[in-house]
Amino acid sequence: MEANTVLIKNSELRVEISSLGAELRSVKRQGVEYLWQGDPAVWADRAPVLFPICGSLKEGKYEYQGREYFLAQHGFASKSHFEIAYLSEDRAVFLLKSTEETRKSYPFDFELRVCYTLVENAIDVTYSVTNQTDGEMYFSIGAHEGYLCPEGIEDYTLYFDQKEDLLHTEVCDGLLSRNTKLYGRAVDHLPLKYSYFNEDALVFLQLKSRAVTLKNGCRQIRVDFEGFDSLLIWTEANKYGKYICIEPWHGMPDFVDAASDFTQNPGIHRLGKGESAELKHRITLEK
Repeated sequence: MEANTVLIKNSELRVEISSLGAELRSVKRQGVEYLWQGDPAVWADRAPVLFPICGSLKEGKYEYQGREYFLAQHGFASKSHFEIAYLSEDRAVFLLKSTEETRKSYPFDFELRVCYTLVENAIDVTYSVTNQTDGEMYFSIGAHEGYLCPEGIEDYTLYFDQKEDLLHTEVCDGLLSRNTKLYGRAVDHLPLKYSYFNEDALVFLQLKSRAVTLKNGCRQIRVDFEGFDSLLIWTEANKYGKYICIEPWHGMPDFVDAASDFTQNPGIHRLGKGESAELKHRITLEK
């Protein structure tokens, strides 16, 4: 199936989105690109949608109602073709439904809508998940936008909207370990360094802040993420990628000592029959 790219715009922004993965492809303000444009030699993606899991499962598998299922890192939404359910000048809605193929790795009936709405110099990204299973459904969902840093990330600082004890949960082979590392006590900013990402992402599971702002002398991008459980920050350190991913997640990867029961995963959320969940984060291009 061929992917379609749609354009939404207003007086401030011009945003392109692909039906493949409902993924942002370009975010421009006044002609200036703010989104990483992908490079297969560094990181080919730009802004994948993570569903129905965020991160990795232990051994790439889980058990549900006595059966074993396999799911690749971040699930299948980013590789799925979405229907363009609605399109206007400044708003686009993409729809993904469960199929016979998705049920092989994820035995639930669902509808996932990803909506992009422009509000002046901001993009509201809304995820709506509906359980159409005759019973309970379990899921996680997350964002993974890569923001362009033409000068390299070490020209940038990440500012938190509250003072934080920046306690990072260390990652081992894609899974959360039980080890932590403190990157600052009662601080409201973190100057970025490539060395932070030698192992994997920075994983903050207990932030008080509900917004962060990426700044240097030329660019300023704010991400608001009320309602999300955790925040991850990532780039491809060994390739000195000129981007940084700011990732609000409603969920988390498995821990290294996780049980295989999907319903007991600390990053999994439950929906009852017919229930829906909606989460929104906002991307504001402030400079």
